[in-house]
Amino acid sequence: MVKVDDALILKLETLARLELSKEERAGLKNDLESVLAMIEKLEEVDTEGIDPLTHIVSVKHELRSDVVQGQLTEAEALMNAPVKEAPYFKVPKVIDRS
Repeated sequence: MVKVDDALILKLETLARLELSKEERAGLKNDLESVLAMIEKLEEVDTEGIDPLTHIVSVKHELRSDVVQGQLTEAEALMNAPVKEAPYFKVPKVIDRS
C-alpha cells in the first residue's frame, strides 16, 4: 500500500499546481488514506470466475435508417450571415497567431 505522508501530499500539490493550506493538506491526507483503505478492502473480495463488468446496464442499441430530412437550402443557411460569398460566409477572426 502507498504510504500517504506529507512528502506525497506536497508532491501531489506541486503536480496539480495547487497551493493548499495546512488544513486542506490534512483533509487531503485523510481522504487519500480513506480511498486507499477502501481499495485495500476491495482487493480482499474473491472475484475468481466473475466476468468483468463492461456496463452497469445491459444496453441494446437500436439502429435507425439514415434518412436525409429537414435540410436547409443554401439561401436559407446564409440568410442571417453578415457577409456572404456563396456558398460560404465570413466570420470575424477570433484567433491571433502572432
